[in-house]
Amino acid sequence: MSTQSQPALIQPKAKINYINHIKVLLTVLVILHHTVIAYGAPGGWYYTQKTTLMGAIIPMTVFVSVNQAFFMGFFFFLSALFVPSSYDKKGPVKFVTDRLLRLGIPLVFYSFVLSPFLSFISYKWAEGHDVTYAQYLSGFDSWIDFGVLWFVAALLLFNLLYVFYRLMVGRIAFSVALPTVSRIITFAVSVGLISFAVRIIFPVGWVLKPLGFQLGHFAQYIALFVLGLVAARNKWLNNVKLKTGKTMRTVAICLIVFGFPLLFIVRKILNFPIEWYSGGIHWQQDAYAIWEQLVGFSIITALLCIGKHRWNNSSIFLSKLSRSAFAVYIFHPLLIVSLTVALSGWAVDPALKFLLVAPMAVTGSFLLGMILVKIPGVNKII
Repeated sequence: MSTQSQPALIQPKAKINYINHIKVLLTVLVILHHTVIAYGAPGGWYYTQKTTLMGAIIPMTVFVSVNQAFFMGFFFFLSALFVPSSYDKKGPVKFVTDRLLRLGIPLVFYSFVLSPFLSFISYKWAEGHDVTYAQYLSGFDSWIDFGVLWFVAALLLFNLLYVFYRLMVGRIAFSVALPTVSRIITFAVSVGLISFAVRIIFPVGWVLKPLGFQLGHFAQYIALFVLGLVAARNKWLNNVKLKTGKTMRTVAICLIVFGFPLLFIVRKILNFPIEWYSGGIHWQQDAYAIWEQLVGFSIITALLCIGKHRWNNSSIFLSKLSRSAFAVYIFHPLLIVSLTVALSGWAVDPALKFLLVAPMAVTGSFLLGMILVKIPGVNKII
């Protein structure tokens, strides 16, 4: 194999341990994100018991807002890092076949098997309907529902578009220098402005059914997937600096500690609808979109740079968690819904339930994931 078609990360492969560690961190954040939504933060979920305590709602809202600013976009970036080398090695036919198996089968399974069962759990045991699963399915009409696997559907679409690009254009060698802090910030602001324009038509919360795409966030997702492809070809991660990571960490902290409260204070003073932060032609929507992208790109850069220099040691335990991350992503709703429904009758505030359910959901999801990846056949897909 020529040098040009080598995997576009650090060689040897053992030196990208931090990528796997970051993947575990992001997967944990996904579980916590959905658990927080179940118990108080804004957003929809299969079963919710929202707290009314402002002392809990505010930190929960900050948590999901900061998460949304970076974690799913980061998944797209990390996935894109391995796309060019995989395509070069396998060719278009094998690459597409592999993606259809590894991404398409989980989509079908989630939509036709897991999603209806998740809905049934809350329908029967939380809402108290005395029906069998067969009776429930006889009236079920939401068969195409990717749920949390909207990400997998989008990733499959992006991969197929990449194949189309390579077939039409071929492989073009181009050199793009590793971005400086100022260029990262400028790019983040640009993505924020594009997000603002998109959200005029598709506000945050608007979902393209049945795919489950929130188009208001897709400017970032597309940008980070493309950046992942560019980073892979130009081997950006070979040269990231710890100093850059520390700088962007400081930027992220300032934006969260001072920027988010400022958005809250401005709304209290001017008394405008909170929806103006989510969509429409409002300067508030523009401000929030830019804040969100600055936070997102700052955290992503900080994690990559600091991760490479500080979190790159090998760990058998973290390697096992990383290997099961995709399985965890698929099945974590089963743990969250089961636990929240099981505790639905417990007469305490939902915020207290979160403190119990969150660690159980994380632990249970990874234990289940580690079991599933040992099953022959299943481990070739997840």
